[in-house]
Amino acid sequence: MAQNTPTPAKRELQLLSVAAEMYPFVKTGGLGDVVGSLPPALERQGVSTRTILPGYPSVLRALSNKEETIRINNVLGHAVTVWHGRADGNTIYALDVPSLYDRPGNPYLDATGQPWADNGLRYAVLCRAAALIAAGLLPDWKPEAVLTHDWHAGLVAPYLRYMEGATPPVAHVIHNLAFQGLYPRDMLQTFGLPDWSFTSDQLEYYGQISFMKGALQLSDRLISVSPTYVEEIQTPEEGMGLDGVLRARSNVLTGILNGVDLREWNPMTDPSVFFPYAVGDIMARRANKRVFQAEFGLPQKADALLLGMVSRLTTQKGADLLARLAPRLFQENIQLAVVGVGDETIMQEFAALRSRYPDNFVCHLRYSETLGHRLHSAVDASLIPSRFEPCGLTQFHALRYGSIPIAARVGGLSDTIIDANSAAVSEGVANGILFSPTTEDMLYLAIRRAQTLFRQKAVWARMQRNGALHDVSWNGKAAQYAQLLHEMSGHETIMTDTGTDIAPRRADPNSARPRLSRQVARMPRTASGTTTSSLVPFPPRTGTRP
Repeated sequence: MAQNTPTPAKRELQLLSVAAEMYPFVKTGGLGDVVGSLPPALERQGVSTRTILPGYPSVLRALSNKEETIRINNVLGHAVTVWHGRADGNTIYALDVPSLYDRPGNPYLDATGQPWADNGLRYAVLCRAAALIAAGLLPDWKPEAVLTHDWHAGLVAPYLRYMEGATPPVAHVIHNLAFQGLYPRDMLQTFGLPDWSFTSDQLEYYGQISFMKGALQLSDRLISVSPTYVEEIQTPEEGMGLDGVLRARSNVLTGILNGVDLREWNPMTDPSVFFPYAVGDIMARRANKRVFQAEFGLPQKADALLLGMVSRLTTQKGADLLARLAPRLFQENIQLAVVGVGDETIMQEFAALRSRYPDNFVCHLRYSETLGHRLHSAVDASLIPSRFEPCGLTQFHALRYGSIPIAARVGGLSDTIIDANSAAVSEGVANGILFSPTTEDMLYLAIRRAQTLFRQKAVWARMQRNGALHDVSWNGKAAQYAQLLHEMSGHETIMTDTGTDIAPRRADPNSARPRLSRQVARMPRTASGTTTSSLVPFPPRTGTRP
């Protein structure tokens, strides 16, 4: 009798993710959130991720059942112990180098707010160790693809390119092109880079070494965090001097929106929310507004438009515009709450406003994850007046929690927010307010437009519900990442849903799903075998080198 042979399960793609931060262990902004929430979403798409991080004290403390995986005696002059463990559902490799990473406070800045003088070496060591692991240094695991995040991981692709033998392909994620990791040419030797790498088609950027440019030139695929940002960074206005590189490599450049962890951002279970409520329950939010006003000493006025801003307080985020505009707003029935930390001058301006307008303005000028959640559950609208915004996560948090985003029409903000113009309001599809250009006057007009809509209770409630319906999860976006990674590595695809470039409403399951380009540009390599733990200097440049 013939027997049915079971079909073997398709093997997961093995991915190494390289980043400088990862929530909840270390976070300064959206980068940490993405690095922490993307791996579980990729797991559901057939991608098994291991993340390599600097061994900050918070990372080492978080690892459970950690084991020493390997000790590398010399990585750019430093002995590195690689610890392997699990934390918050993620598999992590932590690089234990106390002289580089055992420092208090912000991972990038010293106590005076200035970048650590050795940041270039700190993240070059991260990149070099990651490249060695990617090339097969570990005895029991080798990735089939590498995902690198922002400038801190920008040298991974160059290090792999300059090795002899076959190495896994690299996809580099551009979270913010404004930060490029620029260092003097005379640090080539410090970073263990060959002299011939300092050319305009590799690492040289206006006479300096650029970690970011190295990634853009030598990675196999490039991902940016929204479709609109992909278009913006290919222009001289927004390309930060790298628009020519990005236009030249546009055939391997893809825009994929970020997502959020719906378990982390759920107003029904969020411990930061005073009165839990179901997503989309507009009536239940009112109690949170009252208690938030009381908590910060604002008059408990239901008819006051309560605005909130959770952000780094920088000029990129438009915090300076809001500080100047605030006195005009307070002539109306408007209250404002600001949570964040950033430029000292801007924080001083907000502190002065707090003293002058105690019935209209409150601020918490420190980082607070708790208030970052609570504010969205209470305010009527969330302000995002960014001058540029690659993707942004704040609008996702606001939409999910029923706060109307008032945002500049830039980057990922324009990809996720449907402006409440007359047509969108009439069709009942608006979920926020967009304005352009990013100026004080245009921000003021956007807020006044919001105030008019706020008085139209039915219209405002519909906008809030539309926001709650918007799909802010990783589901479709992680599928796009997985498709790209599978194609890049030649691995068999086992995704379940490819989603869309622009996040659809959950009530619209039939949204069109554009396919990613299959064109992959690979730089020439030698074929002398697999690179493992070699720490020898890079060989002289030959005709086969990029």
